[in-house]
Amino acid sequence: MINKSIFRQYDIRGVVDKDLTNETLFLIGKGYGTFLRRQNLKTAVIGGDARLSTPQFKENFINGMLATGIDVVDIGEVATPVLYFAIWKLQTDGGVMITASHNPAEYNGIKLNQGLQSVFGEQIQEILQLILHNDFESGSGQLSQNNEIDEIYKNYIVENIKLKRPVKVIVDGGNGAGGPYLPEILRRLGCEVTEMYCEPDGTFPNHHPDPTVEKYMTDLIDAVKKSDAEVGLGLDGDADRIGVIDENGKMLFGDQILNIIVRDFLKNNPGEKIIGDVKCSKNFFDDIKKYGGIPIMFKTGHANIKSKMQAENLKVSGEMSGHIFLKDRYLGFDDAIYVCARFVEIMSKTAEPVSTFLADQPKMFNTPELHIQSTDDEKFAIVNRVRDSFIEEGYDVNTIDGMRITFADGWALCRASNTTPVLVLRFEAETEKRLNEIRKLVEDRVEKLS
Repeated sequence: MINKSIFRQYDIRGVVDKDLTNETLFLIGKGYGTFLRRQNLKTAVIGGDARLSTPQFKENFINGMLATGIDVVDIGEVATPVLYFAIWKLQTDGGVMITASHNPAEYNGIKLNQGLQSVFGEQIQEILQLILHNDFESGSGQLSQNNEIDEIYKNYIVENIKLKRPVKVIVDGGNGAGGPYLPEILRRLGCEVTEMYCEPDGTFPNHHPDPTVEKYMTDLIDAVKKSDAEVGLGLDGDADRIGVIDENGKMLFGDQILNIIVRDFLKNNPGEKIIGDVKCSKNFFDDIKKYGGIPIMFKTGHANIKSKMQAENLKVSGEMSGHIFLKDRYLGFDDAIYVCARFVEIMSKTAEPVSTFLADQPKMFNTPELHIQSTDDEKFAIVNRVRDSFIEEGYDVNTIDGMRITFADGWALCRASNTTPVLVLRFEAETEKRLNEIRKLVEDRVEKLS
């Protein structure tokens, strides 16, 4: 009845009509409702993205929660950060987003929250066990609708951001859930906005909704090059991850976007700790020190970082994948719509183009995130073998998340993805020759020990 493998580290995700059906959504709704009830929690808000299966899946999940006695507020079709915002604004105990984020159109999924913290890891497995043992609370919750959150959310961001001058922007909404928000917010702030693919469409007819992969951003890159726009902004399918194209059509990695925000933040907040995940560039961590902050390298994963931020009361964090978390002047969750507005605010403080913002950093040669196919059963064991072999040979290895080796002139990462059956590798060095040497060293070792 339930495919256990869809219960992943950070969310529940699978193929529509194969892994996820109306019946499984009802059961997962009961499992999540029971999870809340057993902590004496009683209320949850739910929203969904633009995927074709989302309305029915949402209805069945709602019915599952109601059957356990949870009172549910349905806020309709929204971006994931709007769901998070609603948890905060409506002060509900939990929150549910029906979305498969940047996955292809045939997928859907569920992101679960308890307050503003993600339900992840062991908690997701706990919900699976409740379902497998048919161990549910029973009750009759009340359902209500709230159609006002969208406007309250947009107003909140507009009131929070102050532009020094108008900025000329192109927005690629990826036909995802963020399209109805970002262009309107930027226009209300005084920007000149050109829209691309901002109409939500669950078939994603123009490109895969992942703004962190260059091949999906080619239309935006071309549009920026052909115009006098100052920046191109991209959103993923549920608008919790950001992509940025500079005025020359060059794509910024997630750590570079975060780096620009961190520099601006540290001007008024020296001495603050900043989290970047293990995939971030050496330049990023060095730059935090240079600008008076304290860098923390931490595990990849939005749920991991939110949890660490909460534990240490940090204000700015992020990861290579484009999840950026701002508790400075905001609420601490990953909201690409808000982060886009903050990025434009930083741009408005200067006449200098985006391409110059990090131009003073040393030139580094790096790869994007590289994937080696594996299996969910084997991937962690392979990484452990590779990590241990380098430790035995005396290399400088950080083990917070897989293996990150630091060399005098570069670094190498090998970790197991928590969401897909792949090994994730990334490399960086001071020269292209050295980059290739480091890459060969680690890739050969992975192949040998796989």
